[in-house]
Amino acid sequence: MANENNKSPHILNTSSNLLGFCLIVLTSIKVAHFNQVTIIDDITGIAAILLTGSCILSFLSMRSKQRRRSEKLEEAADYIFLLSLVCISVTIIIVSFDLLA
Repeated sequence: MANENNKSPHILNTSSNLLGFCLIVLTSIKVAHFNQVTIIDDITGIAAILLTGSCILSFLSMRSKQRRRSEKLEEAADYIFLLSLVCISVTIIIVSFDLLA
């Protein structure tokens, strides 16, 4: 749907990039056998699931022919993206301040 206020392409692009980042973090934790940091991989896993949902909803928003449906999907993608940023921020705080030690 052509709209000058359309955020869906930006949400899709950023969500997919952050999803790749989350998958790298999860893979690194598994490869390094850090079994004691399950909170970090749990939160990162939740962020990855939310980012996947955000990607799907923003893609569906761009493909929708109905303006109202497109707006609702974009809004949902936006809020889910925000939740994933909160999860990523919590992970960064835990790692930065070494809260698991």
